[in-house]
Amino acid sequence: MTQSTQSMTNFTLRPPSEADIPALVALLNAHHQAVQSTAHVTADEIRLSWSAPGFDPQEMVRVAETAEGTLIGSGSAFYPAPYVRGFVNAQVYPAHYDCGVGSALTEWAEAYLAAQIDKAPPDARITFNTGVIHTHERGARLLRDHGYTHVRSGYEMRISMSAAPPPPVWPAGISVRSMIPDQEEEAVYRADVEAFRDHWGFVEQPFEEDFPRWLHYTRNNPHYDPSCYWLAFAGDQIAGMALCVPQDNEEPDMAWVNTVAVLRPWRRRGLALALLQHAFGEFYRRGIYKVGLGVDTESLTGATKLYEKAGMQVYRQWDNYEKELRPGEDWMTREVHA
Repeated sequence: MTQSTQSMTNFTLRPPSEADIPALVALLNAHHQAVQSTAHVTADEIRLSWSAPGFDPQEMVRVAETAEGTLIGSGSAFYPAPYVRGFVNAQVYPAHYDCGVGSALTEWAEAYLAAQIDKAPPDARITFNTGVIHTHERGARLLRDHGYTHVRSGYEMRISMSAAPPPPVWPAGISVRSMIPDQEEEAVYRADVEAFRDHWGFVEQPFEEDFPRWLHYTRNNPHYDPSCYWLAFAGDQIAGMALCVPQDNEEPDMAWVNTVAVLRPWRRRGLALALLQHAFGEFYRRGIYKVGLGVDTESLTGATKLYEKAGMQVYRQWDNYEKELRPGEDWMTREVHA
C-alpha cells in the first residue's frame, strides 16, 4: 500500500482488467481535460493499445486504486527490442494530483523496465523516456524530481483552410497515388523506416516485431482510410509519402497527418511540400478544412519551416524527457545532416 504525505490518500497498484476500461476512460479524459483542455480517449483506443502485438497489459500496465475501489491513476511501461529505450507513462485523476500517485506509477514503471536490462546489448546506453505537454508544469516537475532531463520538444501544428490550397508542383519524374491496401503495407513500412533512419530519436526495431505492431495500429485505427495514404513514386520506387487519416481522435472535424516523409535521394526537391499540398487539397475537396500534424522542433530537414510555408501554425508544444539508467554506446540516432 502507498500513502501520500499530503492528502493521506491510500491506494494500491494492481494490473488492470477489462472491467476497468470505463473507469479508465473517465480517468484519462479528466486528466487530459485538466492538462490540455480536451477529452478524447475512448474504450476502443484503450483496447487497441492493450491488444497490440508484444504488449501485455497484465505485465505492462498498473492502475492506482483507492481503498474504496476508485481508480485514480494509470501507468504503463513499454520496452521494445533492441531494449535500449524504455517508455514510461503515467496519468492521474486531477483531484489526486500531488498525492504521490504519479510518483508511485513512475517508480513502478522504472522498476519494471530495469528488471529487464539483461535483454539489452551489453554495452548499450539504456534510457527511460517519456513526455508531457509543455504547459503541464506539475508533470514536468515530477519528472525532474525523478531524475529526468528535458532533451527535445515537438510541436503540434495545424492549418485551417478558408479556400482551396495551391495545387502541388511535383518534381520531375514523380507520380502520386494512394496506397493499394493489402498489397503495399510492407513496402510503405520499410520506406517509412528508411526515411526516418537519420532523424533524431530513431532506433531501429526488429522487423518481425515492429511491422506487425505498425500494421495493428494502422488497420485497426477507427479512422483508417487507405485512400489517404498518399505515395510518391519515382519509377517503381517510393520516394516519399503522406500517411494521413481523415479524422483526428481529439477533434472530429480535423484530419491528421501521421507521417510526411521523403527518402534521402529525393530530398531538397520540393517533394515534401507537394505531398502536403496534395493532402490538404484532397481533404479540402472532402469538406475537411482543418489538418494537424506533429513535428520535431529541431528537425535538421527544416520540417517546421516547411510546414509554415504550407500555411501551418504552431498550436502547442510537447516536451520529451529522458533518464539514463546505464551509460554506454548510444543506439539512438542524433541526426545525420542531409
